Amino acid sequence: MIELAWPWMLALLPAPYLVRRFVPAAPLARAGALRVPFFDGIASVGASGLATGRKRALVLATMTAAWSALVIAAARPAWVGDPVPLPAEGRDLMLVTDLSGSMAREDFTVGGAPADRLTVVKQVADDFIGRREGDRVGLVLFGTKPYLQAPLTFDRTTVRTLLDEAQVGIAGDETAIGDALGMAVLRLRDRPAQSRVVVLLTDGASNAGTLAPREAARLAAEEGIRVYTIGVGADAVAVPTMFGQRVVDPSADLDEDTLQAIADTTGGAYFRAKNVEGLASIYRKIDALEPASGEPLHLRPRNELFPWPLGVALALTLGLGGALTVPWHALGRGFASVPTTGVNS
Repeated sequence: MIELAWPWMLALLPAPYLVRRFVPAAPLARAGALRVPFFDGIASVGASGLATGRKRALVLATMTAAWSALVIAAARPAWVGDPVPLPAEGRDLMLVTDLSGSMAREDFTVGGAPADRLTVVKQVADDFIGRREGDRVGLVLFGTKPYLQAPLTFDRTTVRTLLDEAQVGIAGDETAIGDALGMAVLRLRDRPAQSRVVVLLTDGASNAGTLAPREAARLAAEEGIRVYTIGVGADAVAVPTMFGQRVVDPSADLDEDTLQAIADTTGGAYFRAKNVEGLASIYRKIDALEPASGEPLHLRPRNELFPWPLGVALALTLGLGGALTVPWHALGRGFASVPTTGVNS
């Protein structure tokens, strides 16, 4: 469907006719005529050539078409296509994931086989990211130091790939929770309010970095950023020893008090993941607490067409204007009004 951005410009279509019809013609000067020895020859060429009625009508039609094309171009016609649904822009979601040495501990089970914590986190978080349609997702990986692995982006496929390629220990073997959360806050602080969320996952206690976790939580709260914290690790595992099996707590280093305090300070929530099913359930709960997006927006693609009538006007003016030019006062009046004070000497 063709639409005009400025349809009121079409009111200019009759402007040349109205000017010609109601504005008096400028008087022709009679004084200062030039004596031309070959005036009779010039007059005969004009009378038999361009000044004929057919030529005048052709020039007038050409100029009318050029003016009409110019006015249509000024009205900015455009082809508007059918509505295309677009996902509504959702939240700015920063995933902060622990890669410290303890994430290699195999206290989870997948398909009956032991699995390390990071492998399980990758699988569950990949599914979580895939469901966040309409959100801008970023990724911070941390160990001894935090690293921005992916800035906020709608390209969730790339974020999933970068998370899948992460390896335990590439950021150091210690755990800098406060610095990692501070980096996420820094990346989210300039984004619109009410849409900034951090999901922080760790299996230990903060033992590195310069910013305390609770101080980072206070900064997040001041910026209106909600932080959901997840503590991962099995609750109790039986391990074989030379004296038989012994039950150990692989999550003894997990600082649940600090993770709970971070969530409480920022208006988020703390979750404890003791197995694969529990971790998947936690991400589904976060999905429910922070819906990905609302109703999709609809956009009608618009293709501007004004260059076409503008090109037609230019071609008519330049091409035919040069070939069919006659004196303006000759259009509709003929050469009878041309002063003939020049005489043949």
